[in-house]
Formats: sequence, structure tokens, C-alpha cells
Amino acid sequence: MVYLSHRNLARFVNSASHPQMDITSVVAEHFSSRWVWIIAFLYVFSIYPVCLAYCVGLTNTFNSFVEHQLHLTPPPRFVVAIIITALLMGVMQLSEVLVTKICSLFVYPLCVILLLFSVYLIPQWDWDAALARTPDAWEFTKVIWLTLPVLVFAFNHSPVISTFAQSVQREYPQNASAKSDSLEFKAAILMFIFTMFFVLSCTMCMSGDDFVKARDANIPILSYFAIKLDNPLIVYLGPLVACFAISSSFFGFYYGAFEGLCGLVQKSRGLTDMPTPRALRIGVTAFMFVTVALAGYLNPSVLGFIEDLGGPFSAAILFIMPVIAIYRVKSLAKYRNLWQDGFVMLMGVMTILSIIVKMFE
Repeated sequence: MVYLSHRNLARFVNSASHPQMDITSVVAEHFSSRWVWIIAFLYVFSIYPVCLAYCVGLTNTFNSFVEHQLHLTPPPRFVVAIIITALLMGVMQLSEVLVTKICSLFVYPLCVILLLFSVYLIPQWDWDAALARTPDAWEFTKVIWLTLPVLVFAFNHSPVISTFAQSVQREYPQNASAKSDSLEFKAAILMFIFTMFFVLSCTMCMSGDDFVKARDANIPILSYFAIKLDNPLIVYLGPLVACFAISSSFFGFYYGAFEGLCGLVQKSRGLTDMPTPRALRIGVTAFMFVTVALAGYLNPSVLGFIEDLGGPFSAAILFIMPVIAIYRVKSLAKYRNLWQDGFVMLMGVMTILSIIVKMFE
């Protein structure tokens, strides 16, 4: 799911007539104006709600740390939300190249820390509890189905695919597609290994009640372990790692949400071929600040955001749209593979339909 979907999206971006066109411009080139609006809307709302959810996660991580690790009364929630939003968006006003380099520095240390944490939990794995109950075939299928939005979100890096594809085209103009496929495959393998080992290790040493408590508290699992485990290193390192991981992810999604919102406004005014006006950039920045801070204050469910908005919208852009383009755009016809494309399309449709199933539970 991870590799094939992101590979298709990168191929879609690489199909542009100009090598520096972003994803919304490529959509405008290949689809009618009606579809441009629909896809642009889906693209924005596959990214924008995630920025809101990240601010909620950071606010809860900070308050949990103050309350449980420092044993102090957390500041008023609206103050914490405003300060965190100001810090995040203040960083975003720096050079895009600088922010990207800073985030890149975090990648490998965070992977190593997650790996070490996963290994640290191995002695606490409870095999009896984990294997105490075996679901029947229908129950197992239903659980996997309802988990699809979270899976799509957890591995989703579509906001950076446009920039990634453009970079590959600049550096490897003769074999951009092959190089893009190779890099995406390696990235998918690394993400799968580190993420799923971390998930497995956490799952094997937590009870169902632990997951319920973490979800009710609306905090990252690392913050929950900082409360649960009696280890000074985990107590302070867990929330810190969670903050770094959430912040770096926010930066990546913010760029996509900001550009998408600016694009939507410009499309509504018929200014698609003009540079983004300074007044519009200021207005979108102000809108993002207010709504992100408001989400941090109101504290909606992070998993609710993911399951109801982030996952399904991401599936539409990441799984369904590129497959449609492969069978619609002549330059992409060489990539057609009925089995692979059918699998990706099926997963995208199943992810979106999971909302309907959840509504009737």
C-alpha cells in the first residue's frame, strides 16, 4: 500500500509538461476545470486537518509532561495552545530550505530512538495477554478494514511527494522515473520496518485498558509510556521525542496545507497563473494560526481527526486519483498494471467506505 500508492503519485507529478509544476498544477494540466476544483479541495482537506491534530497532540503532550513529570499545575490551555502555535508557525516563516534541513537532521536520530525504545520494551512483552483471544474471520476482517484510515495516515507522506518528484527530475533528468521509484521503495521499506516494529513492541506490552486510557487522554503513546513506566530516561525522553516527531511532521504538512489553501483562493478568483499575492499569503497564515490554535484549545480527538478526515481524504488523493490518471493520461499509459492498480484502487475505496461502516456500528 505504501510503496505503490506513493510511487503512483510521484509518477503523476513527473508527468507534467514542465518539471517544476506542483501537484495542483499537474492536476489542472491533465483534468477538466471541474475535476481540478474537486481534487484541489480533497488535497487541501487531506492535509489541513492533520495540522490541527498535530497542535492538539503537542498541547496535550506539554500539559501531560507538566502534570505528571514535573508535578505542577499546567498553564491555562488556551495559553499553551497559542504559544505552541506561535512557535510552530514562527519556525515556518524561516527559509524553506533551512526548515527542510533542520527536519532532515531529526530523521535518523528519531529512527534510532524509536528502535532503541522498541527493543527496550521487548522484556515487557506479555505473550499470554497478546495471544489470549483469537478473533474469527469476520471480526478480523472488520478490524483491518476499520484500521485502514489510520494505516493510510500513519505512512502518508504525500505532501512532500511533489517536492520530492521535482528534486529527482532536477538531479536525474535522464532516468527520473526509475530513480524516483527506487528511492520511494527504500523509503517505504525503512518506514515499514521502524514503524511496525515500534507498533508491535508497544502492542505486546499494553493491555486493552492502556489503549483506551491513552486515547481518552488524547496523548501520544510515548507520553503515555512516560506516565506508565518507572524509568527516569523514558519519563523525560518520551515526551521530548514525541514533541520532535510531531513538530517535524507538522512542518511538512503545513507547507502542503498553506500552498493548497492559497491555490484554492486563487482558483476561486481566476488567478491560477499568477504568483501568490502577499496579502493572500498573510491572510492564509492568519487563518492557519487562528484555526490551529483553536484546535489545540478545544482538544478534539486526534484519532477522530485521522479516522474521519485525514485517512479518507488522503486515500482519495493518494490511492484513487493517481490510478485514474494512469488510465486517463496518455503519457502515463506505460505504467498501467491491472493487478497493482486494482489493488491500490481497492484499498482507496475500502478506506473511504470504512467511514460508512463506522457510522452504522
